[in-house]
Amino acid sequence: MSLSYFALIGAPNCGKTVLFNGLTGAHAKVANYPGVTVDRREGVFVDDKSIHIIDLPGTYSLRTTSPDEAVVRNVVLGRLGQQPDAIIAVADATNLRMTLRMMLELKTLGLPMAISLNMSDVARARGLKIDAQKLSELLGVPVLETVAVSKDGIHAVREAVAKLPRRLEKPIDPEEVERVLNGLDSNQLYQQVEDILHQVVRTEMHMPNWHRRLDAVVLHPVWGFAILFVILLLVFQAVYSWSAPLMDMIEGGFGSLGEWVTTVMPEGILQDMIVEGVIAGLGSVLVFLPQIAILFAFILLLEDSGYLPRAAFLLDNMMSKSGLSGRSFIPLLSSFACAVPAVMSARTIQDPRERLVTIMIAPMLTCSARLPIYALIIAAVIPERTVWGVFNLQGLTLFGLYVAGIASAALTAYAMKLIARGKGRIQQFPLLMELPTYRMPNFKHIMISLWDRVKAFLKRAGTIIFALTVVLWALVSFPAAPEGATGAAIDYSFAGIIGHYLEPIFAPIGFTWQMCIAMIPGIAAREVVVAALGTVYAVGASSEDAVQNALIPIVHSNWGLPTAFAFLAWYIYAPMCMATLAVIKRETKSTAQTVMITMYLFALAYLFAFIVYQVTSRIF
Repeated sequence: MSLSYFALIGAPNCGKTVLFNGLTGAHAKVANYPGVTVDRREGVFVDDKSIHIIDLPGTYSLRTTSPDEAVVRNVVLGRLGQQPDAIIAVADATNLRMTLRMMLELKTLGLPMAISLNMSDVARARGLKIDAQKLSELLGVPVLETVAVSKDGIHAVREAVAKLPRRLEKPIDPEEVERVLNGLDSNQLYQQVEDILHQVVRTEMHMPNWHRRLDAVVLHPVWGFAILFVILLLVFQAVYSWSAPLMDMIEGGFGSLGEWVTTVMPEGILQDMIVEGVIAGLGSVLVFLPQIAILFAFILLLEDSGYLPRAAFLLDNMMSKSGLSGRSFIPLLSSFACAVPAVMSARTIQDPRERLVTIMIAPMLTCSARLPIYALIIAAVIPERTVWGVFNLQGLTLFGLYVAGIASAALTAYAMKLIARGKGRIQQFPLLMELPTYRMPNFKHIMISLWDRVKAFLKRAGTIIFALTVVLWALVSFPAAPEGATGAAIDYSFAGIIGHYLEPIFAPIGFTWQMCIAMIPGIAAREVVVAALGTVYAVGASSEDAVQNALIPIVHSNWGLPTAFAFLAWYIYAPMCMATLAVIKRETKSTAQTVMITMYLFALAYLFAFIVYQVTSRIF
């Protein structure tokens, strides 16, 4: 069967992904384009199995600079595999002026095309009347007024797609098309857009009063920030509180699975590898899935309702002082759950320098994997005392660690801005973004998108953490302790040998050889550091909570305040997560930049741990 490929192209937030799900039945395969890290979603057209529909990243133009938008241009030019045989373009009916320019650019490709004028119901409800027939005549392609979330809207697009030619008689010449695209005059395009709008718009759209009143509050320099603060507080409360029962359930499930395996398998290396390596490795990844899923659910909900672009717009001025823009807000927000999706989402930032800086500072923001470490050290060395009659001292310490991460990220971004300015590498990319109309979130679309992101996390982060956990299990398990040995078995292992070699390097910051050993499995993921400390100190406990409780008096009596505070300072900065480093390598496509980011984070970790240790040693 000869296959045809239709590219689905549209602006961000125009309902393109909802339309894709309707045209393909949501049975999409997600992969990467060759040589780039942008996701490729491809599905089979529900009415014709010989047609494959490719969902491309949202863009306003074919002449743009971000990696996502560059992919759109390269795909339609046939530079990333199969050249599309036709185009299904999606335009936002409520903001036709912003998307018509790209429709004109797409016309220059010479490919068969159909245009879905989506969200027509919202446009009509607000008084906007568009003559779709006239627009079709002016553009020379079929134009359909659609509502992607309705069955009728999807059916109309399916009929139009079915009528498009299956194969091109003559493939387009990429060099010639690119020459034409580069030669387009933006002023002439916008003039052409205005001429078309003048002929097809019968009545202008009027925003409802509640929309304007809501924007006046949400974008207010004072009340807008207050609302954003409350929303973020709700999100973090949900991430850390609502996820707790599910995390306990997953942790308990893997603990029970490990116990069951030990009862049905004979003791030995195989049992140890399956229980301590495979099951523990999978558990260490999946236990954080509820937090990541809840955070992504909130981000998708806020994005689908139209609020998130307004939050980015609100923060743009403040973030510009550190050399970033509102575009960095969403990736940095994601960092509080996990740096892996944060680094991945930075690809939507147009400015290469801002994108790299966002990737560099994302690991500093306190991800959920640091919480077990913080909780252990705080419980061991910070007394549970009420401050000013309201606050808890341990809670204030945890808040201070969050603030330290945020402040360090902001200062690092500011330093990068000064360095770039000194070298004349500051490029100005003003935040020009379309503020979509408020709308009721499409929960089916949110669930599908959430599942796609969860799968991506499990595939990209889970496999790396899982594999490294098994490798590190081997390091802490071999060679076995000799007969008659009195110390912990890990002391005689490869990890123990490495820990003793590392001890002189970390002695100036107060770390013992046991702490150095615990940092080795922590290279795979921060969340296993507490369990590794339990192994080093030979704490016999069946669950992570029990290990933590048993470690508290050991840390309290053996470490002392300077070492404990230095350990906290170390984990604010240290890039102790191989999954994050692996994703940084994939996103930057640069070994040099990955090494540079890794080394600068290690250097900051060592520097601040040294300062904290030396200062606190002289105080306490």
